[in-house]
Amino acid sequence: MNEVGKRLIEIRGLTKTFVHEGKRIEVLRGVDLCVDQGEMCAVVGASGAGKSTFLHVVGTLDAPTSGTIHFRGEDVTRFRPRPLSEFRNRTIGFVFQFHHLLPEFTALENTMMPGLIQRMERDALESQARRILDEVGLGDRMTHKPGELSGGEQQRVALARALVLRPALLLADEPTGNLDGRTADAIHDLFFEMNRRYGTTMLLVTHNPSLATRMPRTLRLEGGVIVDGSGV
Repeated sequence: MNEVGKRLIEIRGLTKTFVHEGKRIEVLRGVDLCVDQGEMCAVVGASGAGKSTFLHVVGTLDAPTSGTIHFRGEDVTRFRPRPLSEFRNRTIGFVFQFHHLLPEFTALENTMMPGLIQRMERDALESQARRILDEVGLGDRMTHKPGELSGGEQQRVALARALVLRPALLLADEPTGNLDGRTADAIHDLFFEMNRRYGTTMLLVTHNPSLATRMPRTLRLEGGVIVDGSGV
């Protein structure tokens, strides 16, 4: 169980600049943010405001142009590639709009994938994966491959995969954007249940107003900076 309430993330002066056809495009322009363990935050803003870029940089999938990201006091922007990859796999879970499940593997095998990458002991990992799949309501669908599952079921597998190693941080980018309203609401409920059960910190990029209003904290990105949100 994670320790709820302690500082998990501290971001200072975060910038991200791309060069396109010789022109510099400043997507993030100096983001400052602190997030405590166990917080649930919606990240909102207009299309092109930098929400997905922000999530990718916080998740260490992309390096910032400048600034620092501290996880539990440690500056991960200084990590070399291999330790950074190990840190990401161990500490951060990801859920995207498109589930990115491997079609040739079952729901159980897809859920186990982060632990298999770490070469965890298979029996213990499988037991953990079965438990989390059962918790997200797929106890009777573990042997089904993605093509045999509905869109909502596939996204539940993606959530189980993201949570199987009990990461400190879950990052989700429009996780229910391709689902109908009823199925999306069920997935939203799962996020809250997993936060309650495990104390997982969550940053969710969303255009869904019903999800954003349910989240205890809302962060608004506008022009590459956070212009709203407590704790900044």
